[in-house]
Amino acid sequence: MSEEKITKNTLVHLRYRITTLLRDGTSKEGKEEQFSFIFGVERQVPSLERALEGARVGDRLKVSIAPGEIYGEYDQCLIAEIPKKGLLKQRLKEGQYYRQVRQGCLVSFKVLEVRPDTVLADFNKPLAGIAVLMDVEILGARPATPDEIISAAEADYKRSIGCG
Repeated sequence: MSEEKITKNTLVHLRYRITTLLRDGTSKEGKEEQFSFIFGVERQVPSLERALEGARVGDRLKVSIAPGEIYGEYDQCLIAEIPKKGLLKQRLKEGQYYRQVRQGCLVSFKVLEVRPDTVLADFNKPLAGIAVLMDVEILGARPATPDEIISAAEADYKRSIGCG
């Protein structure tokens, strides 16, 4: 195991597997994947960053990521009964997502129930309320070069403004 701890400007290489914890109490395990990033420069979810800080190569971590950090909290207030008028009836299928551009804006919701004159609609994002468990193994860690830091900072900035 490496003696070097993960700190800011460390290039970290991870192997991980994500288990998605669905709102109905079931879970779905993802495939094993790997990725690298520069710690403290390329932002990750806060729970992962806290778990990695001070860790070393060879460490295995279990990280619990709350819905608010990853997909957003599920909000019961975003369920509403709306009039059917103006909606495309052939797209109104219970359990399915309805999408339509109206007056230049995308209207999107999950159809919970189709009623005679209204629709019970869920305006939460599709993954809202879903938590994640992340099994992580640190495969590598080394100080990043100045060029890697600059490149990573630029890439992170572009992602933050929707360009990446």
